[in-house]
Amino acid sequence: MDAMSMLPVRRLEEHALAPMDRHRWPATLAPIRQTLDSGLDLGPVTVFVGDNGVGKSTLVEALAAAFGLNPEGGTHAATHETRPTESDLADHLQLVRGAGASKRGVFLRAETMHGHFSYLEAIGPSSLHEHSHGEAFLDFLSTRSSVRGLWILDEPESALSFSGCLALITLLRQVQSQGSQIVLSTHSPILAAFPGAEVFEFGPWGIRGSSYDDLDLVHSWRLFLQAPERYLRHLD
Repeated sequence: MDAMSMLPVRRLEEHALAPMDRHRWPATLAPIRQTLDSGLDLGPVTVFVGDNGVGKSTLVEALAAAFGLNPEGGTHAATHETRPTESDLADHLQLVRGAGASKRGVFLRAETMHGHFSYLEAIGPSSLHEHSHGEAFLDFLSTRSSVRGLWILDEPESALSFSGCLALITLLRQVQSQGSQIVLSTHSPILAAFPGAEVFEFGPWGIRGSSYDDLDLVHSWRLFLQAPERYLRHLD
């Protein structure tokens, strides 16, 4: 049996018994509509990149919920809910799972992790709130590194420095080597360089596979770092 057939989620498709109205958000977003129309195959490590508002977070949140993870972050064991903001896309997705693959997983959703850390503190000993934002993210993940299954991370770089992003890649490569599948949504050119990842770029055209050097994200950062004044002078 090949490694692809053992992935927790091999493919995302529209649920045949619960089609989504294409005139209703988030199906109005081209990447979401493309996923519903044509499906999306996932590999051992999949990275989503693209501008704000194109549907990256919407898709990874729906993937997490459809897989059975807490939509606000954590694992299957997490049950807290503060203010639901995710779409109902998960109700319209069908996951093609690997035969005998793990049904366990970890979801780090950057915008809701403060609430999740408070939840963990309420149910047992936890020192996550005593750490810096970035340290808490890395500690949260490292203490769950034994979880083998589907790891989903939505914009984790929001809490991480340059070195923190490199530390995260090191941690995730360890998790991958132990048999877990990784799906990562990011604006970071560092995280987008995850070795061996299949990278998808999201935009008004939909979703397209891309090499690292061809990503708009990478092109824009390179231009900015070469001459930041070219961009900053237009802000006055």
